[in-house]
Amino acid sequence: MIARLAGARKAPADLVMRARIIALSWDGLRVAAIAAELGCHAKTVRWWLHRFNTLGLEGLEDRPVSGRPRRITEVERSRIVALVRQAPVGRLTRGEDGELAVDDEAGPPEWTLDALAEAARRHGIEVGRSQVRRILLAEGVRWRRTRSWVRSKDRDFEGKGHGSSASTPTRPSARRSSVPTSSGR
Repeated sequence: MIARLAGARKAPADLVMRARIIALSWDGLRVAAIAAELGCHAKTVRWWLHRFNTLGLEGLEDRPVSGRPRRITEVERSRIVALVRQAPVGRLTRGEDGELAVDDEAGPPEWTLDALAEAARRHGIEVGRSQVRRILLAEGVRWRRTRSWVRSKDRDFEGKGHGSSASTPTRPSARRSSVPTSSGR
């Protein structure tokens, strides 16, 4: 069983590594050699060997974690992240004829947290907007688009020209550093 698990391709990677530790130990390798082979620390190898000797095959499994279990599974989290990568149903898209069209005029044109939470609920995932925000921040996914009104693909569109001047002139940093300071008073 250990040899089969040590060579498995579809099992969790941490479980495969633990089984490889045991299999290499059975092959006669010492702790330092096993650690070098697997790219881990010798203490890790010793820890898993002791745990396997004490608990057997069940000792290679992860122990249950404390705290409240996750309400949303990893599959559901992945589906929420995948929603962001899709265009919202209310977004204008340019057809092959060049005309603008929308799939659902009542749908959101941009992804907001509320729109993403509603779309997730339509897919059967009970989640609130704050949970959607936490999931997207944890995954490093941006759900806001950059402003589309800055540029246009329309040939007849005329830009505004140069930006307006600053209302408050900036002061050069050299002026600040040339102010004499009194030291000694």
